[in-house]
Amino acid sequence: MTTEEKIARRKLSLLDLAQELRNVSKACKVMGYSRQQFYEIRRNYQTYGSSGLLDKLPGCKGAHPNRVSPEIEQAILDYSLQRPTHGPLRVSQELALRGITVSSGGVRGVWSRHDLLSKHDRLLRLEREQKDRALELSDEQIRLLERFSPEFRERQIEVHHTGELVAIDTFFVGTLKGVGKVYLQTVIDCFSRFAFGRLYTSKMPVTAVHVLNNDVLPFFEQHAVRVETVLSDNGREYCGRPDNHPFELFLQLEGIEHRTTRVRRPQSNGFVERLHRTLLDEHFRVAGRTTWYESVEQMQEDFDKYLHHYNYERPHQGRMMNGRTPSQAFIEGIVEQPEPATEDAA
Repeated sequence: MTTEEKIARRKLSLLDLAQELRNVSKACKVMGYSRQQFYEIRRNYQTYGSSGLLDKLPGCKGAHPNRVSPEIEQAILDYSLQRPTHGPLRVSQELALRGITVSSGGVRGVWSRHDLLSKHDRLLRLEREQKDRALELSDEQIRLLERFSPEFRERQIEVHHTGELVAIDTFFVGTLKGVGKVYLQTVIDCFSRFAFGRLYTSKMPVTAVHVLNNDVLPFFEQHAVRVETVLSDNGREYCGRPDNHPFELFLQLEGIEHRTTRVRRPQSNGFVERLHRTLLDEHFRVAGRTTWYESVEQMQEDFDKYLHHYNYERPHQGRMMNGRTPSQAFIEGIVEQPEPATEDAA
């Protein structure tokens, strides 16, 4: 029940009480009305019935005679949608240049009827009008969205089973005195986060082939799992002419699809990039300060020990890992491989 209906019901109770007591003064005293109010209520009730008991505010009989025309009102609303931050005087002056005469007070009256008195309300109206509008984004706008929008930053590579996608990347570890620059060829199964790594003094294509041929593929074959796709950046050690590039030729011979990331977008290979940070924080930055390395073989020996800890003992907190070790996720992610088709003997 609304407030107006409650007041009308109280007025009707006043009339009933006066008739029951046969005394207007006593009924008005009980209900809290004056005698003048009683006679006005009774006159309205006798003239208009129950609707006469409702309070009628000034101006309810129709539109104010000085209200702007519907055409001018629509022009004000359209202009406020285009320029929501302009005040009433500015709107009045701008519309006057278009041949529409309206005062700043008239503009405020239109805004008041449409709940647009504040600049914030007019900006919200603009947002509501634009939210369902389809926009064509330029390449620059897409780049800025991907850089600053959490919705774009938090996109993930979808991998469903072990061996579906294996990421590889070259990582500069540092310079070893007497040896030179040391590079790490890192390989990670994107589903289980099971990692492989081997240190080299160069980043030639043969190093990428070596780590796949000697470490990665034998391990997958041992578990009867096929590597379907290898994801890499566009570095020279991974990309080249398919007919004479060692890495490209090796993948073709093994029947593995080669997929590359977008240029200058390391986020496209986020699994291996995040692994590099883990290797730095948990191994290289610690081992480099506690051990005096004299050869790459000595570094590789300590690194293999850490990889065993990473793969078999360290709980992983990555997406969809739920605290499992990479070796557990590797085994649980193995799906039954389809058997190769064989020709029936004649």
